[in-house]
Amino acid sequence: MRINLPSRILKPILLTGLGSILALGLVACNSGKADPKAEAPPKAAVEPDLDANNFKVDHPDQFPLFTAIEHKAVAALNVTGVVQPDITRAVPVISLAAGRVVELKARLGDVVEKGQLLLRIRSNDVSGAYQTYLKAANDERLSRVQLDRAQTLYDKGAISKSALEQAEAAETDAKTDLNAATEQLHTLGIDKDHPSGIVDIVAPISGVITDQQVTTAAGVQGLSGPNPFTISDLSHVWIVCDVYQNDLDAVRVGDSADVHLTTNPNQVFKARVDNILPVLDPTLRTAKVRLEVKNSGQMRIGMFVTATFYGKQPQAHSAIPASAILHLHDREWVYTPLGNAHFKRVEVVTGSMLPGNQQEVVSGIKPGDQVVTNALDLQNTVEQ
Repeated sequence: MRINLPSRILKPILLTGLGSILALGLVACNSGKADPKAEAPPKAAVEPDLDANNFKVDHPDQFPLFTAIEHKAVAALNVTGVVQPDITRAVPVISLAAGRVVELKARLGDVVEKGQLLLRIRSNDVSGAYQTYLKAANDERLSRVQLDRAQTLYDKGAISKSALEQAEAAETDAKTDLNAATEQLHTLGIDKDHPSGIVDIVAPISGVITDQQVTTAAGVQGLSGPNPFTISDLSHVWIVCDVYQNDLDAVRVGDSADVHLTTNPNQVFKARVDNILPVLDPTLRTAKVRLEVKNSGQMRIGMFVTATFYGKQPQAHSAIPASAILHLHDREWVYTPLGNAHFKRVEVVTGSMLPGNQQEVVSGIKPGDQVVTNALDLQNTVEQ
């Protein structure tokens, strides 16, 4: 049966059907194509690299904290030095007589007193000097007799005034020669009334023999030089230090310095900067700084020491317990809290020890920062 619908009803129906067909066609077309967003890979989740010095612990309360306090101190510069004799206090033992050594009474390193016998020399110079003295004495005696005779003759008018003057001049020259010969014997250490071919050499000062240039070998060793010994007064010594050019502004002539011996580091010797040499080592770029220090007998020539120079203005540093500092891989560290059970290991530069088992921290932390009181306990926990 055929149904005829009016056009006003049929037209909307046709339009609706046509729209449905077009929609179905578009869906069918799109279903054959890939969605770019659907096929794109998911975004990468980037996680930050963890700091090797950051650590997390389960029970942070078991590690008590300490707040760094302020410590004011002058800047200190530590350098190494070598003990050397003060050359102004070193006196050579002089022997003006040449010859051979027949007896040696002292050796290198001996402590001697002024006037102590050091060695004896058999010298031909003594014989020659004594012969010269005897000849000068005879000439002076003869000249004196001739002067007395000339004076007598002149008083009687037997000779002229010029003859008397010649006799006086001869007597004066003879006395001069005799005085010179006597002084020569005195210089050689010979008694003119008891002459001997042996010359005794004695110590001119008290001190330590720091150089020896003569030996004896069955009494046949010759005196090789005019200075067989050198005696140094070691009551005051020099300490020569090497200071880098970048640190020279901390050293001034006349300033004081503390000297510590490696054999007794707790004892402090007060020294004074005597000179800063104007020439730098071209290789190391260091200058020689010379200190003067009183020696109580503990400092030996060639000994290594540590000298500490101090600045003029005090600087503010931190002070924490010595137990808060961890010595690891030739460096020094402390642990600081970051919150949420995290701690950070921070490298520091330490200074001198302070009273109360505390230690100065020059850099790395500042006053007011918190650190773990016992760094070793936390380190052991981290390693586990």
